[in-house]
Amino acid sequence: MKHRAVKRRSVVLGIGATASVAAVGGIALNAQASDTGSGSSSSDALVFDKDAYTELTTTVTDTEGTEHAVTYHFWKAITYVAKPVDEKYQSLVVSAPVKIDGKTVDASNAPILFANSIGGYMPSSVADATGIGAGGMSGGGAPSGAAPSASASTAPNANGNTNATGGATASNQLLALAAGYVVIEPGARGRTLKNSSGEYYGTAPTVIVDLKAAVRYIRSNKGRIPGNTDRIVSAGTSAGGAVSALLGASGDSELYDKDLKALGAADASDAIFATGAWCPITDLEHADGAYEWNWGTNELSSGKQVDQAVSKELQAQFAEYQASLTLKGLGRFGTLTARNYDAYLLQQYMEPSATAYLAALSAADRATYLAENTFITWSGDGAAFSWADFLTHVGARKKSVPAFDAFDLSAGENNEFGAGTTESRHFTAYGAKNDSTGLGSKRVAGDIPEKLNRMNPMYHLERKNPSRSKHWWIRLGTKDTDTSHVVSANIAAAANGLGDDVDHLYYWDQGHGANTDPGDFITWIAKVTGHKKR
Repeated sequence: MKHRAVKRRSVVLGIGATASVAAVGGIALNAQASDTGSGSSSSDALVFDKDAYTELTTTVTDTEGTEHAVTYHFWKAITYVAKPVDEKYQSLVVSAPVKIDGKTVDASNAPILFANSIGGYMPSSVADATGIGAGGMSGGGAPSGAAPSASASTAPNANGNTNATGGATASNQLLALAAGYVVIEPGARGRTLKNSSGEYYGTAPTVIVDLKAAVRYIRSNKGRIPGNTDRIVSAGTSAGGAVSALLGASGDSELYDKDLKALGAADASDAIFATGAWCPITDLEHADGAYEWNWGTNELSSGKQVDQAVSKELQAQFAEYQASLTLKGLGRFGTLTARNYDAYLLQQYMEPSATAYLAALSAADRATYLAENTFITWSGDGAAFSWADFLTHVGARKKSVPAFDAFDLSAGENNEFGAGTTESRHFTAYGAKNDSTGLGSKRVAGDIPEKLNRMNPMYHLERKNPSRSKHWWIRLGTKDTDTSHVVSANIAAAANGLGDDVDHLYYWDQGHGANTDPGDFITWIAKVTGHKKR
């Protein structure tokens, strides 16, 4: 394995506006990279070469508007498995701060932010990254540190909150670096990759296998790689949020051992310490029912409703599934069912979210907002409204029915379960039964159930995996109709029921990919890991 030093160049990245209650969060960044590299060298497979870095400088503006000059060591694309299928995607980059605002920083025992840029279960590469936050290139998309233009978007869930595939931008990475943390950004194979024979080699469960291999590489290099390898905190958005949650839930599960061995992954643990997940699109075998329970009566942007007969059948499936979980809600709510989940979401998430938003406004702005949104009753210290009015306030649903296992195999998730030369497959019995493409079989393929287990964090939480993450940061926008609100709420309830530390809230009036409190996430990392600046 070779580690290459980065040649001298200047890098300019930009992300979002300063975080506030009323606007999508993020930070401004201007990066001028300077090269004082220590040279490149070869080392044995899977042994981190601590000297193969380039020294870079960057300016990070935090969420309070304060600029910080950060000098850091950057290790360009390192292949994290001994027998890679595609090194372009099976590599990671490492950034470790050495000076912040002119003061020397010792990051040898700092938390490690393991931040993926995956969106839409698409491939994500850091092979050409020349500095922190510049990974996540996929299909000609924009760098993960930049808001994508419409022409750059390669996934339907990409927007101004996300990178080109609908995954995370670089806000968390940059703030973490400025806080003195080590930042590691992994690439991973994704669903659209095909070899010369037309075979798909990035479909499920490839993405989670790759991320686990990357974690094993990090942990096997304890004492060589910067940071505390026992304090790895994952982060991701959308599908990246789903695999971040899955990484946290499935630590050291034997379900992945065969694939990890085939890749020549390091002989080390793949468990992580804490999990950050934004709008995770997961629990896919139950996602269609959850989506219809949430958004079944909301019209599409065209003004038309989806097929209500199909919607109601899927809602019935969700009710049965939810009852089988026997999850207790946070805040002593009791057992969560399809009958009371609306009341739970209002009480635990939606009304507190609206209250926090309104309380942060000036009196004049609050009066204007309430005048424009008369469905909200404001008591002076709290917001209240009905579930029906909340749904009306959100407006159009993003997806048709079924949302994930489309009858015509057109959903990205159908592609995620493709195999061999077959681009897309059904992964639910309902989708297969109602297939509209003329398939000869109305049954799901025999390998699908195991793939679903390996892609679902709920599978591992239900089985009380002892090596799971014990700390959870989960976020979702209240206007996010790319997924159902119950998906992240179920993960939170399952983790909470196991005694884990759960910090879960919804951003009022925000859509898919929102991250309006990135500074709080960075503070949370220090809290749960016990990190103190050295």
